Amino acid sequence: MRGGTVQINWHDAKPVLTLDFHLLSGILATGGADFDIKLWVINSGETQKKNPTVAYQNSLSYHGSAVNALRFSPSGELLASGADGGDLVLWKLYSTDAGQTWKVLKSLSFHRKDVLDLQWCSDGSVHQILDAHCHYVQGVAWDPLAKYVSSLSSDRTCRIYFNKPQKTKGVEKLNYVCQHVIARDEAQTGDDYKATRNHLFHDETLQSFFRRLAWSPDGSFLVVPTGSYKFSRASEPVNTAYVFSRKDLSRQDVYLSFFVLALISGWPALQLPGASKPIVAVRFCPLTFCIRGSNPAAFFKLPYRFIFAVATLNSLYIYDTESIPPIAILAGLHYAAITDIAWSPEAKYLALSSQDCYCTIVEFGNNELGTPYAPPGDAKVKTYGNKSPVINVPDDAEVKVAADVGVTADCKKAEVGKTEVEATLPTSATTPVSTKPAKRRITPMAIDP
Repeated sequence: MRGGTVQINWHDAKPVLTLDFHLLSGILATGGADFDIKLWVINSGETQKKNPTVAYQNSLSYHGSAVNALRFSPSGELLASGADGGDLVLWKLYSTDAGQTWKVLKSLSFHRKDVLDLQWCSDGSVHQILDAHCHYVQGVAWDPLAKYVSSLSSDRTCRIYFNKPQKTKGVEKLNYVCQHVIARDEAQTGDDYKATRNHLFHDETLQSFFRRLAWSPDGSFLVVPTGSYKFSRASEPVNTAYVFSRKDLSRQDVYLSFFVLALISGWPALQLPGASKPIVAVRFCPLTFCIRGSNPAAFFKLPYRFIFAVATLNSLYIYDTESIPPIAILAGLHYAAITDIAWSPEAKYLALSSQDCYCTIVEFGNNELGTPYAPPGDAKVKTYGNKSPVINVPDDAEVKVAADVGVTADCKKAEVGKTEVEATLPTSATTPVSTKPAKRRITPMAIDP
């Protein structure tokens, strides 16, 4: 694994607020406060044993305000971008004599306020508007199996919407209704067993516009950022991300009890604390990997492995579902808050954007993350874009936490003023390659776990 902050002029020295990889070509798209979407080609540094670099390809100019979110459609034919003021634009890839070019297909006016996050459903269609939150919705995630939609807001709630199809003139249409509101825990503490109710999420004072949550590629669990949890009434809250099992989401009598959670695999299944700053984004690697079998005390008892990245305001944690601690920690890469995460379709690159006007690119070697998983021949398989196939998980499937795994997975805190890259993966620490003079960047360096 090698990489670092790429020192180029990404968005006219303005904050970079979002980024995503095209599922077929691997082109990286970034959106920023300069109102533009820019397309980049990543050049590998593996052969020369250097950090990866990027080359500017094109700009997509249409928005009249900061671009906060962009995502390519599963087919790769469309690009959706959301901006301040409620702008939502669909771009389409056209073939021309000179090659391929992106043009505005449609401008949609669904919202009166800023569009802060977006995600395509598997078939790329628009179904309905959900308006249950009472404050800014800063993160949305579509269940890969199209049964649930989840949203996270600065009103300190995460809402889970369940699909109850409606028939109109013999035609069945998707209809999502709010099934669960995740807001507080209910723990019995103290000798008098008085119920204490603590907020599970940060409020609107969080120094980020984004709360990007994510489903696992098979839909078996949901990871929700911006968590804040108190281990006792007198303790200070810790920053965390909550992991919810699909089986628990299907229950109608859902409750939150972290007292019970300490004894059994409750609801949520796990929490991932240890970060010194709030967690603001989660993004799963698009590939599914074979289990290594080297660690019986894994997060989940799955027949395959998932890898996902969790970004705080100032650091990045990479988790493996077969490992208890994170397999890598990157910190000190940026001077301002991290805003978004993206994986390339073949899992060769991991990119993150920041309000300090720069992006970081991390490159993984061949099979460094593991061997891609091939499901059994009789398994039901769903494939999205050119991603590796994953097993279709039934609604009553349970993601089991290993018996000897605690409620939390402790992570090392970064030392103030230092950059850390902590990993069990082979790590190379080199100075980022500069393609244009810029302010001095902090150089990642390896430390012992």
